[in-house]
Amino acid sequence: MTPREKRVVLIDETLEGERVDIALTGLLGLSRSAVADLLNAGDVLQGKKPLAKSDRVKAGDRLQVLLPAEIDPLDFTRVVSDELDVVYDDADVVVINKPVGVAAHPSPGWQGPTVLGDLISRGYPISTSGAEERKGIVQRLDVGTTGLMVVAKHEDSYIALKNQFRSRTVSKVYHALVQGHMDPTEGTIDAPIGRHPKEDYRFAVVADGKPSVTHFSLIEFLPGATLLRVELETGRTHQIRVHFSALRHPLVGDLAYGADPVLAARLELKRPWLHAIQLSFDQPSSGERITLSSEYPADLKHALTLLGSES
Repeated sequence: MTPREKRVVLIDETLEGERVDIALTGLLGLSRSAVADLLNAGDVLQGKKPLAKSDRVKAGDRLQVLLPAEIDPLDFTRVVSDELDVVYDDADVVVINKPVGVAAHPSPGWQGPTVLGDLISRGYPISTSGAEERKGIVQRLDVGTTGLMVVAKHEDSYIALKNQFRSRTVSKVYHALVQGHMDPTEGTIDAPIGRHPKEDYRFAVVADGKPSVTHFSLIEFLPGATLLRVELETGRTHQIRVHFSALRHPLVGDLAYGADPVLAARLELKRPWLHAIQLSFDQPSSGERITLSSEYPADLKHALTLLGSES
């Protein structure tokens, strides 16, 4: 049995006064019920004191968390999401519209639904090399990010798509709502990204990070916020969130990267306002260019409606 991982989590000022169960749900990428189980079992400590889920956290708190055991690869199809939609399917690939609260694939500590688990449970054949719990995965979206994601069905398509991502011929377009009014209204962010030097649950712009390039352009100015079209040239973890946070324009609702919790609450947002709206790639067998698009989900539409009503 895989040993359980111990992790130290630092609470920043954006979570001041938040309930510990809510704070850890966002910081660790776990389901609310999984965090509740950890707290009930005494696996979340502040110093030597076990915390209860109703306890409040303070900025600067260091919490010690004993993460859940790694998911058994044979069991990762047990939890599924009824909201995951298949938008394209052929002999080589399947493209889904990922809802919020669904991870790309199983990982230690995650007990919620996954894209891979859902597809396998529905009978989609996914057979590629690599770890059982990551078969077919050529790109990932954060648990809190919605939108389009492609999965390879077999080894040849897996290699072909990997090569397309590596050569940057896949087009990944997002819409993002950031705080404040961007100036300039279009440009390129070229800044390396790596692990945050002090907080291992976050990433940051760091000198020795991996090359990371993000292009953006204006869609619309809204009261206190800017709706942007964002295109990724690279695909680092949390890339859009990190880059706009570094410019002091964090994504609305992204409390882990410095967003205003008051604004997030006013817009009834429980996650970063970010949606993978368009995906283009070459069909692995025919070479035909496939371009797909996706509508905003209900929570993001609602936030825009609330913002528009303030103008």
